[in-house]
Amino acid sequence: MLKAFKYRIYPTKAQTTKMERTLDLCRWTYNETLAYRKNSYESEGKSISKYETHNLLPKWKEDKPELKEVFSQILQNVQERVDLAFKAFFRRIKAGEKPGYPRFKGKGWYDSFTYPQMGFKLDNGLLELSKIGNIKIKLHRPIEGKIKRLTVRRTATGKWFACFSVEIEDQPKPPWKDGSLVGIDV
Repeated sequence: MLKAFKYRIYPTKAQTTKMERTLDLCRWTYNETLAYRKNSYESEGKSISKYETHNLLPKWKEDKPELKEVFSQILQNVQERVDLAFKAFFRRIKAGEKPGYPRFKGKGWYDSFTYPQMGFKLDNGLLELSKIGNIKIKLHRPIEGKIKRLTVRRTATGKWFACFSVEIEDQPKPPWKDGSLVGIDV
């Protein structure tokens, strides 16, 4: 079972600049991936898979060296987001709902990046993020289970949060929630 733990983080001004730069480069990658998939379908009539878009990243890093400032798995996760947006679009078409084609993200419309497997570490009240540095974190409660992924999110007010997705073992339901006990009010 997955559970989320959300904590406030306190980056320095330099770290905030790096994280905002990461968000901007993620937004660029999102828009480029979306444009590539859209153009490929319109010109050739063929759909591009998530793995084919992952193969574009090395070439994009040559053309745009700033992308090397971002941890590679973050960029792959951005392309997974595009893939999920297309899957949701086609699912809604199939279900007969209003589809809503995936949109390009404008400045300020991309507010989180995800470390899917690695590139982060918790150590003595600090959150170590690859290519960003050690950030102070307020661990107001302990993290239970095994950490699977980390999403760093910026709110509209400029605050930053770390959201850990954790895998924990299923806990059995208490006996009164499985329907074995019945209460009667007279």
